[in-house]
Amino acid sequence: MLSAEQDVTTTFDIAWVRAQFPSLSQTVNGHPAVFFDGPGGTQVPQRVIDAISNYLKQSNANTGGAYATSRGTDAMIAEARAAMADFLGCDADEIVFGPNMTTLTFALSRAIGRQLGPDHEIVVTHLDHDANISPWRALEERGANLRFVEINEADCTLDMADMARKITGHTRLVAAGYASNAVGTINNVREMVRLAHEAGAMAFIDAVHYAPHGPMDVRELDCDFLVCSTYKFFGPHMGVLYGKREHLKRLYPYKVRANTDSIPNRWEWGTLNHECIAGITACVEYLADLGRRAKPPVTGRRAALRAAYQAIQPYERSLTERMVRGLLQIPGLKLYSISDPKLFAQRAPTVAVRIEGHTPLELATRLGERGFFTWDGNYYALNLTERLDVEKSGGFLRIGLVHYNTAEEVDRFLMALGEFVRG
Repeated sequence: MLSAEQDVTTTFDIAWVRAQFPSLSQTVNGHPAVFFDGPGGTQVPQRVIDAISNYLKQSNANTGGAYATSRGTDAMIAEARAAMADFLGCDADEIVFGPNMTTLTFALSRAIGRQLGPDHEIVVTHLDHDANISPWRALEERGANLRFVEINEADCTLDMADMARKITGHTRLVAAGYASNAVGTINNVREMVRLAHEAGAMAFIDAVHYAPHGPMDVRELDCDFLVCSTYKFFGPHMGVLYGKREHLKRLYPYKVRANTDSIPNRWEWGTLNHECIAGITACVEYLADLGRRAKPPVTGRRAALRAAYQAIQPYERSLTERMVRGLLQIPGLKLYSISDPKLFAQRAPTVAVRIEGHTPLELATRLGERGFFTWDGNYYALNLTERLDVEKSGGFLRIGLVHYNTAEEVDRFLMALGEFVRG
């Protein structure tokens, strides 16, 4: 009889998945390349590369023109909005494209800032990427006050009781992450949104790190804004903002006069990166196709995306259990975030560690020479590394798994890391 871990692995078509990603065939110094750098940006399927290339070859034109290639660009952008609407569970006119999550968040924060004054507060957390802190901190110039939610240091989870205390009648916005890009903790987003709305505040969710690992339904979640980056879930380097239609219409963005006042275009600054937007539909379709293979009777793209994550999540959890179990056997290693497998539904497959006697940079460099791609540092989660007093000593070594990784890669990584540490 197969174990639970083996059963999960054999029901996931990893061979088909890996065949979609041409970059996975690379080698480094004679070693197969192992991409454990997903939190910094995933690899892309061939279809995304083709979509970008085909747009540049066939439809490279600005929008709004009275000729064929311009109309093609208009149609392509509309298709990409529809794809992201299916991905997030909203309507196409609630989808805003931008260069990245950081730029979109700054644009939104400036618009919200028009309505803030000295008595208003914004609640943020010590667990978040700085792109979900600095844009709101900038509003202190307008007199707004930031209040930080504390973390439970033992497992790097948010202190939800402290969040409830920090949200008051003065709160106008609660900005928090769906999952931590540094340590992988998945937050209780539904409760965050409830607490914000109960106080009459808006809820802004940074879903950049969560997007490759789990399904999202912004309607069900009832958040006011949610932002993600397609290069974190197998697409091009683009940012995507969901905003409730009422807010996109009510708030007034800083923009050039010639830009329309209709949504969502009024939120998009200047000419967009059309070729990368062409790749967005392709990355969403890759995930939908994965769902159709995992659950052949499924119909409709939204349902296919749900089926994809139903296949991805148990597979990634099996890899995470294998990785964490092996890491905890390495002498001098400290694991940050949740380590109990029974609680792994509350974490993404992202692991942050420090090892006594070795800096994160040293480990990442040696691993890189063997073909294992990991990250060292703070990954812009600066408040967290400062809070845990590891910023000045190099932050963490971060190992980020996604569904194109394999159990064999995990085992080889653990063997290499153990060799480095034991000398």
